[in-house]
Amino acid sequence: MSQARQQQLEIEDEIGPSNLEKSKKSKVNLGSDFSDDEDQSSDDGEPVEDVYYENINIDEDDERALQMFMSKDAAPMRTLADIIMEKLTEKKTEIETQFSDAGTIQLQDLDPRVKAMYEGVRDVLAKYRSGKLPKAFKLVPTLKNWEQILYITDPTKWSAAAMYQGTRIFASNLKDKMAQRFYNLVLLPRIRDDLAEYKKLNFHLYQALRKALYKPAGFMKGILLPLLESGTCTLREATIIGSVIANNSIPILHSSAAILKIAEMDYTGANSIFLRIFLDKKYALPYRVVDGVVFHFLR
Repeated sequence: MSQARQQQLEIEDEIGPSNLEKSKKSKVNLGSDFSDDEDQSSDDGEPVEDVYYENINIDEDDERALQMFMSKDAAPMRTLADIIMEKLTEKKTEIETQFSDAGTIQLQDLDPRVKAMYEGVRDVLAKYRSGKLPKAFKLVPTLKNWEQILYITDPTKWSAAAMYQGTRIFASNLKDKMAQRFYNLVLLPRIRDDLAEYKKLNFHLYQALRKALYKPAGFMKGILLPLLESGTCTLREATIIGSVIANNSIPILHSSAAILKIAEMDYTGANSIFLRIFLDKKYALPYRVVDGVVFHFLR
């Protein structure tokens, strides 16, 4: 305590007591522009005029500063298409098999009529804006080889509204591990591509992120942790995805596990943003998690 008082006196000597009070009162509030209301849309499915958040302007200097803290050996992100094509190449003679390194992708011969039907679904999803979805698409989560069928529909070409509807269906009907794979191989690459291209997140994609929290374990393991482990999470991505976490309720065990995993990673600016957002939710954290965070900042 004496050391703290001595440091405070030194700071007051340098910047003055009035400036010190101002600096104490000022604080950063990420995601304050985001509304916590449920889906805001009109009867025809189109979003209302009120947007979820204002455009977040981030200085190029801040972006460059954050890049200095990022991991230099970040691995390239894999998508569902990459894994499917890799498996088709490796296992042409053993189509019906279960792969250990890529999870539980099941590949099998498809009836040409089934393939043609889902190619038609692909064309619908590429232009979808609102209204009813094809019934065949709603059946995809119940299929054993759902990832292969999903690949035929070409998720990279889905409209933003179709991505939201797809996330809603898959989050409701898939188990945690399967939802995690959908989030990681389909939703996360689309979110990152949209932010990289337009510098802000589409309304429907932001809604998709909120729906993804319906499976909190899948959200943490399929979106948050892979994003931070990639070492290329930008300040804009951390701000917007962090606002989803800040404005929605998450069970304490899932949040505690995420905090512990982030604390075990090397320091980056994005990691600290997410740690602060989780800590601001004021959970009664287990001692092991508190220790992990303390050791993280001591390092």
